This record gives sequence, structure tokens and C-alpha cells, in this order.
Amino acid sequence: MSKNSNHTLLKVKNLKVHFPIFKGAVLKKKVGDVKAVDGVNFHITRGETLGLVGESGCGKTTTGRAILQLDRPTAGEIYFDGHQISNLTDEQLRPLRRQMQMIFQDPFGSLDPRMTAGDIIGEPLLIHKLTAGKNEYREKIRELLQVVGLKPAMFDRYPHEFSGGQRQRIGVARALSVRPDLIICDEPVSALDVSIQAQIINLLEELQEKFNLTYLFIAHDLAVVRHISDRIAVMYLGEIVEIATRRDLYRNPLHPYTRSLLSAVPVPDPVVEAEREHILLEGEVPSPFNPPAGCKFHPRCPKAGRSLCREKAAVLNKVAGEEHWVACHED
Repeated sequence: MSKNSNHTLLKVKNLKVHFPIFKGAVLKKKVGDVKAVDGVNFHITRGETLGLVGESGCGKTTTGRAILQLDRPTAGEIYFDGHQISNLTDEQLRPLRRQMQMIFQDPFGSLDPRMTAGDIIGEPLLIHKLTAGKNEYREKIRELLQVVGLKPAMFDRYPHEFSGGQRQRIGVARALSVRPDLIICDEPVSALDVSIQAQIINLLEELQEKFNLTYLFIAHDLAVVRHISDRIAVMYLGEIVEIATRRDLYRNPLHPYTRSLLSAVPVPDPVVEAEREHILLEGEVPSPFNPPAGCKFHPRCPKAGRSLCREKAAVLNKVAGEEHWVACHED
């Protein structure tokens, strides 16, 4: 299918992931929950890249892990290619693992230091029984190494013998080895130098075009997300506060939090940088253990002057165009 396909590959409805907190060394008593993800809704069409952005700790990575069932959802529904997957057992999920893969943030910690690059890439092939023999196994791995820009001769090297960018290419090859439909990219370039970041982003775009991949691209760098994403979802304290196409979000951000994030992105032109508005948010991000009532952003919001902001939670509503949604009482 083309990138303009309307076929929904992934749909997330009211997803919640709460982690219980216990008190006491012996007789442990539950005292509350960390509401890491607290009612998230979005969809991704086949061949699309949805960027998911927000501050550290807002629940981006937990959302990605919950989609893959690495962290089990507390509530909500996850549909993959039209099938409900959030209530499946581990055994039922195993065949689906081939269709959904993840590229992790840490290009070293996500690789087993005792395994060679070839065996790291080839492990999914063995798990899903995708090769008929040793020769086919090694040949497929050599092809994958070439696809991600590495030399086949690097097959027997260990992770510590590679640079950070090369290690992340191994992670990309591992995710690609089973020919998935969806890849969740969990800040895949945040630990890399800027020059290497561009190479990995270009590689991901080339692979998407070549293999018709669908990405959920998690990041905190809005410049990176702007380059690779078709649509962007902005997350704050476990909730999505705005979703729009890349063009609409950058040209017409509607949520105060989105505006503050965009105002922090540096502009290369010093004249424009000096003249444009910089929005500084007051206070700290509230704790997901005890989030504020009403709109979760209201304690830091420069527009929250109404009692409604403090009393009623803001929900996503369509406000402009076909794909622009915002959760704000002011808009």
C-alpha cells in the first residue's frame, strides 16, 4: 500500500498504564499509582510516520512499550490491523511479534555484549524459524548488514567494536530482520552525535520507502520529528494534548504547551531568533503519582484563567482541518 493509504494499521483507544506504589518493608500496602499513561487515543495508517513528542517522563516510551505489550496496559484497547491485541496471552502474542518491532534508545545497552553483530541480527530469524539452514541464515544476515549500511565482513564483530551510530544500525537491522509492518522507534537518535543522527534518520526514511514500513517515532527533539513525521502527537503528563499534520502543527500550534515546545527550538537565522517569542513555562512538571485536577497543564499554562481549566479535564476535539485535534478549554 502507498503512503497515502487510509488503511489504519494501529489504533489506540483510551490507553492507560498505571504502575502501583507500595509502602512498607514487610506488609506492603498499596498507596497509589503512577499514572504513566492516562487515556491516550491515536491511530497510525499503513506507511505513515506518527511522531510522539514531549518532555522526559511524559509517558512516550511507556506508550510504545504498551503497544508491544512489553508493559501490560491497565486499561484501554489496542488494535493492530483490525485485531484487538491488548488482551492476548503471551503465547497468542508470539506470532504478532514478527509484525511489530522496536528500535531502542540506547544503541549499546540494547545489544547483548556477548553476542556478535550477526547473531544479534539473526536471533529473530531463529525465534520465528525464518531460515531453512545455516547458509541461508548467514546470507540473510549479510544482506541485512548491507541494507543498513554496514559491511558483511562485520558479521563476527562484537558490539564494543562498533561506534554508536554503527551499533544503532545493528539495532535497525535486528528490527528489520523479520520484515515487520510496524516499527516503534524509541528515541533512536537521541544518544548519537548530530551528524550521525541525520544519517540514521535518512536510513529510516529509505527503509520505510523500500519496505513500506509504518513508524511510531518517539522523540523529544522537535527538529528531528519535523523531518521524519507525517503527523505529530504532543504528549504531556500521560495525555496527548494535540495531534496535527506536520505542516499544521508547526505553522499553527494551538495548545499552549505545543507553542512553548516550539518556541524552544533554535532557529538558524539570528535575526529571526532574536525577534521571535520565547514562551517560558513556570513551575515543574507535576508528579504522575498525584496529577492536578482538571486540565493537567493548567498549573503551568499562561492561558489558564478560567475555573473550568482547574475543574474539568480537557479532551481532544477537532478544531481545524481534517487532522488537527487539541485538548484545551481556550480553543
